[in-house]
Amino acid sequence: MGTLVENSFRLSHEALFHRNLEVIPEINLLDDQVDQYYRRIELECASLITKQGPAAQDLRLLSAFMQLVRDIERIGDYAEDLGEIAIKLFPYPVPECLGEIAEMSHNAQAMLAKSLVALGDLDATTGSEIKRLDDVVDDAHDRIYQTLAFQRDVPGIVEPVILLALIIRHLERMADHATNIGQRVTYIVTGHRD
Repeated sequence: MGTLVENSFRLSHEALFHRNLEVIPEINLLDDQVDQYYRRIELECASLITKQGPAAQDLRLLSAFMQLVRDIERIGDYAEDLGEIAIKLFPYPVPECLGEIAEMSHNAQAMLAKSLVALGDLDATTGSEIKRLDDVVDDAHDRIYQTLAFQRDVPGIVEPVILLALIIRHLERMADHATNIGQRVTYIVTGHRD
């Protein structure tokens, strides 16, 4: 499931920053697969909880895992949304700030990759380090937002500005979900929240 979401995120980056709209159908297909995994995992966890009556430690693990899987699924949803935004943004000239937004996307993708490695290895240290990376994405979001929000004399249609604001918001939320995954891994391993 994590690999599917990573691929979806990579493809949405391709659509947005390399203007390759041919990848959009693949993003949609990946999102359908991710949704199926999500529903199946959620049902299996709920079944374990109701049928097995797990002890406190196992219940903590299942609960954290259910939340973590939801974070992964949400990142996939945002990747699909970014693909749809790429279609709307395509007819407009390439905005000046697109390079900075692409860097923000790379950082969020790195966060997702790192959080999935932390999950696979059950590595609490890596899980807690991801929060520091989130600050870089948050700072980029704030800086780009200020640039977009305080433009003067925007010629023509404002839709591209609105779409860029949506892109940075989605990327910021994707990074937040990656941070949540890392924090949940830390919780699973240590039993303590960051």
